[in-house]
Amino acid sequence: MATLSAALQCLHITSPQPARLAEFYATTYGMTSTEQGGVWRCTAPEREVAFSAGPVNQLRCALFRFETVAAWAAFQRRVSALEKVALPADCGLAADALAVRDPDGNLIAFEKPAAAVDEGGMRASRAGLPAQLQHFAFRTQQIARMLAFYEDVLGFVVSDKVVDTDGGLRACFLRVNTLHHALALFNAPVTCYDHQSFEAPDWARLQQWADRMGSLKTPIVWGVGRHGPGNDVFFMVRDPDGNLAEISSEIEACAEDRPAGEWPHEERTLNLWGQAIMRS
Repeated sequence: MATLSAALQCLHITSPQPARLAEFYATTYGMTSTEQGGVWRCTAPEREVAFSAGPVNQLRCALFRFETVAAWAAFQRRVSALEKVALPADCGLAADALAVRDPDGNLIAFEKPAAAVDEGGMRASRAGLPAQLQHFAFRTQQIARMLAFYEDVLGFVVSDKVVDTDGGLRACFLRVNTLHHALALFNAPVTCYDHQSFEAPDWARLQQWADRMGSLKTPIVWGVGRHGPGNDVFFMVRDPDGNLAEISSEIEACAEDRPAGEWPHEERTLNLWGQAIMRS
């Protein structure tokens, strides 16, 4: 199935302590932090995360950008009958961006391709290490309804599902371009933001990121491991609000005709190398 031909550009997370979160991400991930109007933006080449005051472990906005004008036009036609949401001023969205809310109330925004494309690829940040904002995840109490919205309404493509022994859906991974997933959904007893992932260009750079965590005395709480769905190597830390923050590499590139896979609900699915953080 053809994908949307888009990519994740920015996440905006709410927190009771947004300045502290911004300081953590700026320091840990070599990003530059700026504040304006109560919004802290942490930026580096290929990655941007924003923070503002609000409930803990919640997403204010996720922004996707289309890769071509044709893909943007096709998406506009696809969602033409869908109720749009007014663009919040603090999310920094372009005037012609489109925003919708998913069944859990998360604001998901889309914008047309940038006028100028950076051909330089992933460049070094203040940390001296490259990594690109690649995907994020939610925990949800209504995973079937969330999946239907992203797949059937918005046009995300399912790469893999995780099911229990009774066939119940426990997790799913959806892509918007060739990379295995831009969004993961986990069935859970709570509804909240789960994590974002910065994709390092190779295994050697992921090792360097792990060494950076060690030098900063930032504990790795999960990994180094390898996910089953996506086949990417990874590790995760926790930010001051308890959100997971991932560095991964070698994520699967999916052919357009790749069928959706199905995995059993067990620790080994989420980490082929050992223990996993299970959301339910």
